[in-house]
Amino acid sequence: MTYAVDADITAASTIDSAFYRDEEAYVLARERIFARSWQWIGDLGDVTRPGSLSPRELLSGLIDEPLLLARDAAGTLRCLSNVCTHRGNILVREPRQGVEQIRCGYHSRRFDLSGRMTFMPEFAQAKNFPSASDHLPQIPFAAWAGHGFAAIDPAAPLEAFASDMRTRLAWLPVERFQPDAASSRDYTVRAHWALYVENYLEELHIPFVHPGLSKMVDCATYEHELFRYSSLQLALAKEGEVAFDPPPGALDHGRRVGAYYWWIFPNLMLNFYPWGLSLNRVVPEAVDRTRVEFRAYVLDAGKRDRGAGGSLHEVELEDEAVVEAVQRGVRSRFYRRGRYSPTRERGTHHFHRLLCEFLG
Repeated sequence: MTYAVDADITAASTIDSAFYRDEEAYVLARERIFARSWQWIGDLGDVTRPGSLSPRELLSGLIDEPLLLARDAAGTLRCLSNVCTHRGNILVREPRQGVEQIRCGYHSRRFDLSGRMTFMPEFAQAKNFPSASDHLPQIPFAAWAGHGFAAIDPAAPLEAFASDMRTRLAWLPVERFQPDAASSRDYTVRAHWALYVENYLEELHIPFVHPGLSKMVDCATYEHELFRYSSLQLALAKEGEVAFDPPPGALDHGRRVGAYYWWIFPNLMLNFYPWGLSLNRVVPEAVDRTRVEFRAYVLDAGKRDRGAGGSLHEVELEDEAVVEAVQRGVRSRFYRRGRYSPTRERGTHHFHRLLCEFLG
């Protein structure tokens, strides 16, 4: 299959509907898109101290790569493979504090917290041992505001994906946001992961699918800004609704911003509200099944039930219903491609162009 979407949105048609049905395209996306992009691997609250270990999984259900965050005695935080280089055992299964080494429970191979193998019993007669392959591979890793990101083979540094967001929202104290496990949850959507993402990236549906949200934000002034590997939807709050108050010097100073909806290719949504952050990670589980992980980080709990970020569960269920209907529709023999609204579907067009770039 050839993947191509015209750069001119006024003339372009959407990506071929076969993309949402084809198993080979699904596998191709796993290797060419998800293995080459930066993936959120959680907040770093349990690895703040030297001698800390925390096992992570890179996209459980799709990539399924066991990772290990390790902070050594000098305070350096690394992301290592969590697989023993002897016989493939998983090294660390629970977070640990105050450790000096990583020890495999299978045959007692040991590593320091930089991943270097330091001890292995009964190998005195092994030739050319140890070699570089006996040390734990180090995985590309970066951190932002207390959150960790890893990649198998990144197409570009994390800065290329996230620097526009960091610059625009530098005034927000994201590092002070506190995780709220009680209101974090996962959703299962019976649809292709890309259908969920492209619905998020266009504002055309909001007045028709989200009547409650439409009362909170001004759809007429809704803005969409495109960057290399990300995009921003800026929703201004209606009069009387809770809003951000960006300080002098901020690009949005003087504007009543109800929400910053920031998407990072291919599957991360960072939704900033006056109460804090709803971080949504979209994880493919099958060609027609997606897990959407909602993780809440709170700055001002008093604003939780107000404004654009006040009814997230209701909005999510509305989105799921329409996306699942589209999943049924793209299987039709009478549908292949659609057209874009040049004013309201720029984000979806941008996403499709990136899909084609990575797949092709």
